[in-house]
Amino acid sequence: MTRRTAHILTAVSPLIALTLWAQGQNRVSPHETVSVDLDGKKISITYGRPSLKGRHVGEEVAPYGKVWRLGADEATKISVNANTTISDASVELLPGSYALFAIPGQNKWTMIVNKVADQWGAFKYDQSQDLGRFDLNVKQLASPVEQFTIKLDKEGNNTARLTLEWDKASVSTTLKVQ
Repeated sequence: MTRRTAHILTAVSPLIALTLWAQGQNRVSPHETVSVDLDGKKISITYGRPSLKGRHVGEEVAPYGKVWRLGADEATKISVNANTTISDASVELLPGSYALFAIPGQNKWTMIVNKVADQWGAFKYDQSQDLGRFDLNVKQLASPVEQFTIKLDKEGNNTARLTLEWDKASVSTTLKVQ
């Protein structure tokens, strides 16, 4: 083995090891992608689906008043392939991917769209990278939802309803493609 080959292997070995380690991690929460097609324009959301397991939103999980990754493991990622507005045009997305976070509250959740799509949880969340924020009123559900759920339901040719449900809380907003 040449000295150059040895230097290259020394440089890339930690990266290979880290990649293999990350791929081998057993996730406790399942992951899911939901998507909707609006006249050939696609919106998809990839997220981890934690379960309550006897805990409650606002207390042991997704604490009120704190930035939450909106799921488990990686930050929840929204991808769009067309100009898209969220929450009655308060946030405009260009084609690409973004991270979604939330600040849960008892009566409202503040939703956050962040420009850094690929990040682990909210540990390195940087507010200066926010594309926008908007508030959603909480609707109390009659019975609790055990596993965090995100739904994307087509409402019209170019609109969809984004709904988040967990425990006894449900929040929703509209997405509109241009």
